[in-house]
Amino acid sequence: MKPKLILIGNGMAGVRTLEELQKIAPGKYETTVFGAEPHVNYNRILLSPVLAGEKTFDEIVINDRSWYDDNEITLHTGRKVVSIDRKHRVVLAEDGTEASYDRLILATGSQPFILPVPGKELEGVVGFRDIHDVSRMLDASQKHKHAVVIGGGLLGLEAANGLLKRGMHVTVVHLLDTLMERQLDKPAAALLRRSLEDTGVNFLLEAQTEAILPAPRALAEEPPRVGSIRFKNGTEIPADLVVMAVGIRPNIELAKSCGIHCERGIVVSDTLQTYDPRVYSVGECVQHRGNLFGLVAPLFEQAKVCANHLAEYGIGRYQGSVTSTKLKVTGIDLFSAGDYLGGNGYEELVFQDPTRGVYKKLVVKDNKVKGAVLYGDTVDGSWYFQLMRENTDIADFRETVMFGRAHMADSGREGQSVMGMSADAEICGCNGVCKKTIVDAIVGKKLFTLDEVRAHTKASASCGSCTGLVEQILAATVGNYDQTPKEKPMCKCTEHAHDTVRAAIVEQGLKTMDAVFKALEWKTADGCHSCRPALNYYLLCAWPDGYKDDPQSRFINERVHANIQKDGTYSVVPRMWGGLTTPNELRAIADVADKFKIPTVKVTGGQRIDLLGVKKEDLPKVWGDLNAAGMVSGHAYGKSLRTVKTCVGSEWCRFGTQDSTGLGVKLEKITWGSWTPHKFKMAVSGCPRNCAEATIKDFGVICVDSGYEVHVGGNGGIKIRGTDLLCKLGTEDEVKEYCGAFMQLYREEARYLERTAPWIERVGLTYVKSRIVEDEEGRKVLNERFLVSQQTAQVDPWAERVQGKEQELFQPLRALA
Repeated sequence: MKPKLILIGNGMAGVRTLEELQKIAPGKYETTVFGAEPHVNYNRILLSPVLAGEKTFDEIVINDRSWYDDNEITLHTGRKVVSIDRKHRVVLAEDGTEASYDRLILATGSQPFILPVPGKELEGVVGFRDIHDVSRMLDASQKHKHAVVIGGGLLGLEAANGLLKRGMHVTVVHLLDTLMERQLDKPAAALLRRSLEDTGVNFLLEAQTEAILPAPRALAEEPPRVGSIRFKNGTEIPADLVVMAVGIRPNIELAKSCGIHCERGIVVSDTLQTYDPRVYSVGECVQHRGNLFGLVAPLFEQAKVCANHLAEYGIGRYQGSVTSTKLKVTGIDLFSAGDYLGGNGYEELVFQDPTRGVYKKLVVKDNKVKGAVLYGDTVDGSWYFQLMRENTDIADFRETVMFGRAHMADSGREGQSVMGMSADAEICGCNGVCKKTIVDAIVGKKLFTLDEVRAHTKASASCGSCTGLVEQILAATVGNYDQTPKEKPMCKCTEHAHDTVRAAIVEQGLKTMDAVFKALEWKTADGCHSCRPALNYYLLCAWPDGYKDDPQSRFINERVHANIQKDGTYSVVPRMWGGLTTPNELRAIADVADKFKIPTVKVTGGQRIDLLGVKKEDLPKVWGDLNAAGMVSGHAYGKSLRTVKTCVGSEWCRFGTQDSTGLGVKLEKITWGSWTPHKFKMAVSGCPRNCAEATIKDFGVICVDSGYEVHVGGNGGIKIRGTDLLCKLGTEDEVKEYCGAFMQLYREEARYLERTAPWIERVGLTYVKSRIVEDEEGRKVLNERFLVSQQTAQVDPWAERVQGKEQELFQPLRALA
C-alpha cells in the first residue's frame, strides 16, 4: 500500500511541489489535495491581466482537472480544511470530509491585510488576492464609477491599472510620500508616478485613511455599500469600490490550531519540514531563517527541495534567496536588486535621461555593486545583478559601468527596451527566435523561469547575449516572478555552482566523474549534457596526468575532431603554424581535395585552409594524407587553442618592428593542443597598425620598437570586445612566459564555456594583473603548470585516429533493407 500524502492548499507553491514529485518519484504516494477555492490550480500572478481584460480565467489555469486525473491525484475543491489531528494523522474539512495522511504539506498561502478602520466590512471593500476578488472588482466596474485603491505598492498599482482600463475613475491612496518604497528609491518612484498620472491614475500620497463611509441606501433591505473615504485630515473623496492592497499576512491559523510552531509564518527547516517532521510547508505561509516570501521563484525552489525530501532522496536544502526583482508595472520596465537605498559608507552612481524617461542608480561600496534601481531601461539589470552576486570589483570599468554592458562592447543588446519592441522583433539571433514566440511559450506552456524559456524556445540558449531581453520579456509577461538563488547551480543535476565544484575537485582530490557525483551528492546518476562536458574539462585541467579524458562527455565536433556541417558532412582544418604554409603543404591539400572529391576549399579568417564537405567515413583517410605531408590537427573544432594569427612583421613589412611571424609560430608551438574553457585565439601584429587584429583576440601581442604590448580578453564574432592592455614586455621569452601563465590562470579559474572576455569582466583586470604582472613567482608557477599540462596534451588526435583509435566512430551505418 502506498503512503498517503495530503496537500492543503491548491495554489502555485503546493501544486508545484506535486509536479516536482511527479517528475522524480511518480506514483510514490496516494495523493489528495484540499483547496478552499472552487477552482483548479491557477496562476495568481496573472490576476492583474484578467482584471485589465487582457486575459481570461481559462488562460491562467496552470493545471486543469485532467492533470489531477492523469496523475491519480484526488482533488477536493471548495473544501476548506478546518482541523488537523496530528496524533492520528487525519485532516478534517468544514464539510465533514476526512482524510488520513503519512505526510502532510501545508501550503495555505497568505491573506490580504485589511486595514482595521470603521467601514471595512461594507459591501464594495475588497482585497486583491484571488480570482473571487477580481470577480467582485469586475462586477463593481460595470455598475459604479469611482474606485479607490489603498496601497501604492506593486499590487495596488496593478489593481489601479486594471480598474482604469475597465473605465473607472481611479485614485491610489498611499500612506507614504513615495510609491513602491520597498522596490524603488524616490527619483525612480517619482518617474513612475508621473507615467501613471499620464495614463489617468490619480494619487493621494501621505494620506491616512480614517474611515470608510457608507453610501445612502436606495432600499432598506440592501446591504450597506461603501460611498466614500474620509482621511485623517478631514477630507473625503467618493468611492464606490475600495481595494485594500496594503500587504499580505501568512495564513498560519490552521497550523497554529494544531500546535505547529509558528512565528510570523510557519517555521520550517532547510528541508521545508516543520517542527513535526511528518508535516512540510511551502509557499507564502512559510518562515525560513526568519524570512517570509512573496515572489514565485523562491516558492518554486522550496517546492523542488520539498519534493526531493518527500521522494526520500535525502539531498537538497533550501538556503534562501538573494533579492533581485524584475517588475512589470502597467507596462513600465523596472528593476531593483539588493540594497538600492545605500546610506553611510555607500556611494551612488546615477544616470538620468528625463527625455527618454530613463533612470539608473547603482549603490556601490568599496568598488562592489551592492544594489541597483533601473527605470525605463532595464536591459542591464541581469548584468548588474551578476556583478553584485559575483562581488565583482568594478574599479576597472567604473567610468562606463552606468552605460551598461554594451559599453563593454557587448553588441548583442544595444540597450533596447522590450516594451517598445514589435511582436516579430528578433530577440535571439543565434536561434532566430522572435518576441512573439517567447511570449506565446511563456503563456501557453506556463513558463516561469529563464531555464524553462530556454528549454522551450532556445532563446538565449546559445551565446547568451540576449539573456537580458529574454528576462525582460519574462518579467513583462508574468510580472514580478523572479528571485535568484544565492549560488547559481551548474545545471539541474546539482545545487553547486561551477566554482564550488572546481574547488571541491582540487581540495577533495576527486579524480573521476563518479567521485564528483558521490562527493557532491549529484541528483542524477550520470549527469547530463550540460554538466558532463564541464566536469570532463575541470577534471582534465586539475589532473592532467591522472584523469583519463572521456570522449563521450565531449560535444560531437570534439569527439570526431572535425566540425559537423548542416548537411552532415565535416570540415577539416589542418594547422598552419602562425599562418605560414609551404608549396608542399598546399599541394597536399589540393591532392586531398581532388582525391576525396571535397567540394569546397576556403581560406579562413584565422589564416588557415578549410576543407568543407568531407564525408565522415573519409575523415581518417583525409587526415592520413595530411599527416603524411607534415600537417596536424588545427583544433578548429575544440574548446582549445585555435590559431595564432600573424602579419609578415619585420621580415617583409616596411613598418614591422619585430618578427611577429616568428613569435606567432613559437607561441603556437607552445600552446597547441591545450584544452581551455572555451575556444582561445591569439594573434601577433608586427606594429601598431595591427594588421593581425591582435586587439580582438583572447591573447594578443602588438610589437613596438621598444618591445611587445600584451593584450588580453578580446573577442570578435557575436560579442565584439576590444582587449585590455595587460602590460609591456621587453623580450620574446617574457611574452612566452606571460602567455603560458595567462592561459593557465584562465584554464584554472574560468567557468566552462566562458570566454576570456566575460571572465575578465567578471573577475576584473586588476585581479588578472595581480596574478600575472605583479606576482612574479606566482606567474612562473602558473606557466610551469601550463607547460606540464602540455606534456600530455600535445598529441595529434588525427594521427591517433589514422592509426585506428576509435575507428568505430567513422564507420557508416549499414543501410536497412
